Amino acid sequence: MAVGATKQRGADFLVVANRLPVDLELLDDGTERWRPSPGGLVSALEPFLRGRDGAWVGWSGRADLDLQPFDDDGLLMHPVRLSSDEVRDYYEGFSNGTLWPLYHDVIVPPVYERSWWDSYVVVNQRFADAAAAVAAPGATVWVQDYQLQLVPAMLREQRPDLHIGFFLHIPFPPVELFMQLPWRAEVVRGLLGADVVGFQMPGGAQNFLWLARRLLDLEPTKAAVRVRSRPGSVSFDGRQVRVGAFPISIDAAAFDELSRQARTTKRASQMRSDMGDPRRLLLGVDRLDYTKGIDVRLRALRELLVEGRVDPEDVAMVQLATPSRERVGQYQAMRRSIEQQVGGLNGEFGRVGRPIVHYLHQQMDRDELVALYSAADVMVVTPLRDGMNLVCKEYIATRHGLDGVLVLSEFAGAAAELSDYSLLVNPHDLDGVKKALVRALTMDPMEERARMRTLHRQVMTHDVGRWARSFLDFLDPATATTTTTGMEAVH
Repeated sequence: MAVGATKQRGADFLVVANRLPVDLELLDDGTERWRPSPGGLVSALEPFLRGRDGAWVGWSGRADLDLQPFDDDGLLMHPVRLSSDEVRDYYEGFSNGTLWPLYHDVIVPPVYERSWWDSYVVVNQRFADAAAAVAAPGATVWVQDYQLQLVPAMLREQRPDLHIGFFLHIPFPPVELFMQLPWRAEVVRGLLGADVVGFQMPGGAQNFLWLARRLLDLEPTKAAVRVRSRPGSVSFDGRQVRVGAFPISIDAAAFDELSRQARTTKRASQMRSDMGDPRRLLLGVDRLDYTKGIDVRLRALRELLVEGRVDPEDVAMVQLATPSRERVGQYQAMRRSIEQQVGGLNGEFGRVGRPIVHYLHQQMDRDELVALYSAADVMVVTPLRDGMNLVCKEYIATRHGLDGVLVLSEFAGAAAELSDYSLLVNPHDLDGVKKALVRALTMDPMEERARMRTLHRQVMTHDVGRWARSFLDFLDPATATTTTTGMEAVH
């Protein structure tokens, strides 16, 4: 839709996230319009939110841009302004230079810069102020992810009438790692402003409960030691804050439906033809990030080719690496390294018109992505650490023919749900990854179908609607729509 303002109204249901679910696009004629933005958070939340006549508070993605609230097909968008300095310090700095590596097992060292923290506090307060202004009396407010961990307490201070939930989309770190953070007590106190604090996995919930008690001297309720059977809770500021695990999922029906369309089937066939009709096609789809283990699968493939265990005439791979944090030095170096690996593989094992690895560093729309999922025989998901990983669930949702194999890292949150019928790997064990790839490429079709049948049923049943309802039932039991609990989805 075109950029424009709309009269602001109080919203009964409000999502607060670092980014809006739409991006501002500059057209050739100089005008601007909003288009749906990519990403796991958007695909998970937007379908649910649009059905509730809600509002979304978030940054537009552009620095130093003042925008008025606007209506996007019944969903009120409330842009929050970030300056260039705040993008550098709050977003690229504290959020992605401090919290991201700390929460992902310190794969790279976090930077503890005081000026970044100061900016993080200021920006979190701005998001809290915006939410307080938009929310109707007694509204439900769902705060999302690591960039906004101070918002729940800041918002509660202004609006104690609200039902406030918080969900962390990335892993919550082990206690001994989180204790490195100089502002650890402030972050825990910020999260305890919520009525419900949700994590992807029970381990994250348990870590948070322990930290809350240790850092703030809180007394746990009896439920706090029963995180696996029901949400735990702690007493804080005269309230019971409930803590639990709610594994996120996708709009599985939409991916399934799109994969069944004739144009998708035709496009998938064309893709394979363009790649020389390989006998088996491997696929990796990731944001370009050091946590995703893209280099792991490339090294494994190269060694298999060198050893002659994989025939370059039989196999091809597509690696889609969507751009991420392009201005950060670590990401620039990682991109160069991956592109060098791809060039080496193609130079050594490819031939004219037939590269081994088809590497794409770009965004891809959903139609094209689903066609790519449909074309692939083996999905390779090898993160060193991942909160959930929705890509593997998207791939499974497109396999209505019940073919295809998933190679999945045991350090992805999705492994808790999908481990029994995927090929689980330790991405730090290169020989193990190679063994899984060979098995995936040579798997008997009967076994392949049996495995995918169960995976497909799991993903189609535990979809984004179930995830959102399970969280909201705990957040506001008076409006509960189902008896499903967040913990029931954890196997």
